[in-house]
Amino acid sequence: MEPFMSEQQGKKVTGKVTDQTGASLPGVSVVVKGTTTGVITDNTGIYSLTNIPQNSTLQFSFVGMKMQEVTVGNKTNVNVVLADEAIGIEEVVAIGYGVMQKKLITGATTQVEGSNIQKRNTTTVLDALKGQISGVSISKISAQPGDGFKVNIRGLGTTGNSAPLYVVDGVTVPNINSLNPSDIESLDILKDAASAAIYGSRASNGVLLITTKKGKVGKATISYDGYYGIQNVAKKLDFVGAKDYLTLMGEHYINNKIAVPNFSALIPGYAGIADGTWDGTNWLDATSNKNAPIQNHSINISGGTEQAIYSMGVSLDSQEGIVGKPAIPTYNRVTFRINTEYTLIKNNNLDILKIGENFNYSNTNRHVTISEGADNQSSFASVASGSPVIQIYNPDPTNQGPYQYFPYDVYGSPTGVAPTAPNPMAWLDYAKSGSASRNNNLNGNIYLTLQPIKGLVFRSSFGINSYSTSDRSYVPAYLLTPTTTSTYFQNTMDRTAQSMQTGMKWILDNTLNYKFTILDHNNFDFMVGTSAEKSGIGESFSGDNGKSLFDSFEYAYLINNKTIDPSFTHLSSQPLGSSRLLSFFSRASYDYKQTYMATAVFRADGSSNFAPGKRWGFFPSLSAGWAMTNESFMNETKDWLDFLKIRASWGENGNQSISPFQYLSTISFNGAPFFKYSDKTKFENGGYPNIMANPDVSWETSVQTDLGFDARFLNSRIGVTFDWYNKLTKDWLIQAPILATDGTGAPYINGGDVQNRGYEISISWKDRIGEFSYGITTNFTQQENKVTRIANAEGIIHGPDKTLHADQKECYRAQVGFPIGYFWGLQSNGLFQNTQNILDYKNTAGKIIQPGAQPGDMRYIDRNDDGVIDQGDYTMLGDPNPNFIFGLTFNCSYKGFDLSAITNGVAGNQVIWNYFNNNNHGTYNWSTLILDRWHGEGTSNSTPRINTGSTQDITLSDRFVADASFLRMSNLTLGYDFKTLWKGLPMQQMRLYATGQNLFTITNYKGFNPEVGNGGNNGGNWAGGVDSAPYPLARTFMIGVSIKY
Repeated sequence: MEPFMSEQQGKKVTGKVTDQTGASLPGVSVVVKGTTTGVITDNTGIYSLTNIPQNSTLQFSFVGMKMQEVTVGNKTNVNVVLADEAIGIEEVVAIGYGVMQKKLITGATTQVEGSNIQKRNTTTVLDALKGQISGVSISKISAQPGDGFKVNIRGLGTTGNSAPLYVVDGVTVPNINSLNPSDIESLDILKDAASAAIYGSRASNGVLLITTKKGKVGKATISYDGYYGIQNVAKKLDFVGAKDYLTLMGEHYINNKIAVPNFSALIPGYAGIADGTWDGTNWLDATSNKNAPIQNHSINISGGTEQAIYSMGVSLDSQEGIVGKPAIPTYNRVTFRINTEYTLIKNNNLDILKIGENFNYSNTNRHVTISEGADNQSSFASVASGSPVIQIYNPDPTNQGPYQYFPYDVYGSPTGVAPTAPNPMAWLDYAKSGSASRNNNLNGNIYLTLQPIKGLVFRSSFGINSYSTSDRSYVPAYLLTPTTTSTYFQNTMDRTAQSMQTGMKWILDNTLNYKFTILDHNNFDFMVGTSAEKSGIGESFSGDNGKSLFDSFEYAYLINNKTIDPSFTHLSSQPLGSSRLLSFFSRASYDYKQTYMATAVFRADGSSNFAPGKRWGFFPSLSAGWAMTNESFMNETKDWLDFLKIRASWGENGNQSISPFQYLSTISFNGAPFFKYSDKTKFENGGYPNIMANPDVSWETSVQTDLGFDARFLNSRIGVTFDWYNKLTKDWLIQAPILATDGTGAPYINGGDVQNRGYEISISWKDRIGEFSYGITTNFTQQENKVTRIANAEGIIHGPDKTLHADQKECYRAQVGFPIGYFWGLQSNGLFQNTQNILDYKNTAGKIIQPGAQPGDMRYIDRNDDGVIDQGDYTMLGDPNPNFIFGLTFNCSYKGFDLSAITNGVAGNQVIWNYFNNNNHGTYNWSTLILDRWHGEGTSNSTPRINTGSTQDITLSDRFVADASFLRMSNLTLGYDFKTLWKGLPMQQMRLYATGQNLFTITNYKGFNPEVGNGGNNGGNWAGGVDSAPYPLARTFMIGVSIKY
């Protein structure tokens, strides 16, 4: 009976899997095709399967190698040799409304596998992409937990919105900050116009297509990945101690002709300073949250049958800030993802009708306690550079007032030592009691595909992007000075602010795709489609009030405030500005024997953001490729050249990123309260013109040409991709400058053109030596940015004033012939060493150029020779746009061990060291660089004297512009899979790993971080490179585990 039953159930099959060198391959997946039965090869490459039907087929798959299928037949022993998979040419990539084999792509696209993103163990997707993609610049706006990124693809193309288009599972989203990296299957970047043209009016800055994980036929797999780490400030600046500080303050008084106060009588703790037992307070150390925790936990479940597949994921992120104690910034995020697909009608191998859905939900909670900007007293710059002669806590309990911190009451006695600098820790604890933000996001779609005949597929999807935000802040009543003479360091009444917003966008896409072949080798792929979208569905509410009933952030809601005085009560609510987009698009692709290939794309977009007659934009593109290695005359190169394809493309994309109704003069009712009667007993809301209309504003357009090639050498060990591009962005959408007396908002106009051109190259090497495999990938980008037209007679778009400090005029601008956002200021020529130097510094007419200067002040070049130093002498000081972007990735594995290292960097750009500028005011501390200051004739010819009496030495000049080039070891990971050691473990993988992030940075920049993504206090989208001391970068060490069943 037993032999009969065994024959009916099947037989046992064993075997060994090796690579082409004969080395054993552990971890290879061996699955009976069409079933959920399968095993993983052991450490020696051996596998064993039981109860296998005689007519079954085994599938052998391993990452980086070609999958093989073997029919069992009468065999009981099946040995398999797996070949290395040719890098890139067989993979399928997303191209927008469809997929295509990489070897048939004729545009400039790059794909990053989800596994490579997950292994970097970052909270956000964009952070994981640094250094991995040529032509893409990614910089953090700030490193505070939950802050976003600035992304530019192939240069900065506009002074308006320069962000790329993000598409997640076919749904456009405003950003991907809330997306869990562990949920990503692949990420594709469309860089040239021909690739991005299918998205028309929103693709001028490039497109990021994200595909989340999908289920596969087979038994259920469950995976867990979690890590826990500690964070600390990656780089600390050296500030002067208390003794040097008082020396400098003495010079400050002397240079401003003020009597030097008696520090010993005025400063508590002076005795310790004098005898060297106390060198003052290091406020960066005092407010640092040392070993700040960061953790992530992700679970993914996937599987399916021939009728249904599914994939689900849930994650939890938690992160504390590294600076801000005692009010520590926090960021918490929960995500949930579900993707399913059901085959409702199937005929043989043809899936006739399928339905499915993709949904991603996230909930984020963020608590911000420290702000950005060097002019803000609660900013990181002010906190880190607090006066060192202030003690943290008041040692005299009889003189504390309501606070534990020092100084209080006694603060005013050492007048002139630090007249406007409070205790940074007191400020953080009281003046910024807290602001919290809670966000809920739901993105996804439901879809249907119908394939009545082979190759003809109709797809319809309905997607949504829905969100709700809730923000609260509370500032208690406080007094950080002993009197009310300083309004800046007091708040006589506590304040509560609250705002909420809900919004939604829906999008309906319909496509019809037909693939067919004529005469065996002529392959056609046609697609037509429509898209209808409506955004801005929702409303917003905001308000603030005083006199909280509970005096705490926990109960800081408007309903808990009792003030009715209209001067303290502000409420507003409004609907969101809604807009619509209607699109028609098509794509036609052709290839002959996969040797000659061409693609044409056309899209027409109609946007309600523009006036009738201006609403439609048309965006065509053409691209072609030639796989030369398929030609017979290339046969002699096959020993060393595996694949060579040359490409060329041209196309147009657009941008319509402006607020709705810019062609109309709208009225606003927010922020216009007034008293109806003279006795001020009746409070009413008023209205005012919101914007000036411009019915002629129209599309921003980007025209781009690309030439490139893809090559593989030496049995695909070497891969090379090269692209040269020339991109002209025309008719920027910007706000026109208007006079303040106009009393309304500036209208949008089509304001200028900019050219970006450069080249990109990516080179990879991949090889296996026995059981040791390794790979190296490097990418390099050279780019040039130049404004070619400005729509005014001056040819200049001026940057805002006061981006550096209250006394500074514009410091960056856009001008014809120069890069966008270049730095604009004075050139220096050393320091005046004595009075005679000042008298001798004259123009050609004999006029003294800087008569108000003193010895030790900066000497500026009078470029126009008019004898006056003013804006007429300003010139280009630097460029925040990098000329070179590069990255290097190394990975290797051996018998269960794996190691990866990732570096990234930029070169050829500059940065303004703004807080170094402000530190010269003397009320806060100085960097130790100030020790090289001028303090007598011949002592320095670069760092001026200590002087806060004028703006003579703090005006933006080349003194504050520094080289921002850097090379950073951004990620180093070492792991070991214990499944290799303990073969009997029930799971497929049990990998333990350790990761270090931001381990070191090689740079000449002396500030905290050369990677600066913002433009100062008033910077817009196009501004960058102004280092106002954003939240510092963290160096992180973490350990984690990956388990897969």
